[in-house]
Amino acid sequence: MSRHVQVTFDAHDPRALSTFWRDVLGYVHPGPPGVDVPEGADPLAAWDDFLARLGVPEAERGAKSAIEDPDGHGPRIFFQQVPEDKVVKNRLHLDVRAAPGLSGDERMAALEAECERLVALGAARIRRDEPEPPMSAGFIVMADPEGNEFCLD
Repeated sequence: MSRHVQVTFDAHDPRALSTFWRDVLGYVHPGPPGVDVPEGADPLAAWDDFLARLGVPEAERGAKSAIEDPDGHGPRIFFQQVPEDKVVKNRLHLDVRAAPGLSGDERMAALEAECERLVALGAARIRRDEPEPPMSAGFIVMADPEGNEFCLD
C-alpha cells in the first residue's frame, strides 16, 4: 500500500515562506478545521481568529503554516518555525516543473520567464545549467526567501 507524503520546511517565518511557496506552486492555504472560509476571504486571518479562540498567544500564531494543492494531486507542504539558520546546502530540494514537454531554446526561455516571476516574489537566482543532451535538458537553480535551494526544471 502506498503512503501520502507531506513535505516539511523548517523556517524563521512560516507564514511568509508558505505564502511564497503558495504563489510559486499555485497552492492554497487551507482554512482551520471545522471553519468554513468564505470565497475570497483570507484563510490566514481565519487561522488567527481560530487560534485566538483556542487561547494560543498571538506571538505563537505564526509558528506553523501549511499549503495544499487545490486539485488534490500534489503533497501538502508544512512550514514550522525553528530558531536556527540554514547553514549548508539542502540535502533534499524541490524541482518545480516549469517547462514540461519543452526542449532546447523554447524550454530555457520558459524557465527564464518563470525565473523572473519567482525573483519578483522574493526568490534568488543562483545559476543556469545549460542543456547537455542526452543527460540534462537544462535547468535553473534558485533559492527561496529563506535560502532553501530549488530547481526550475
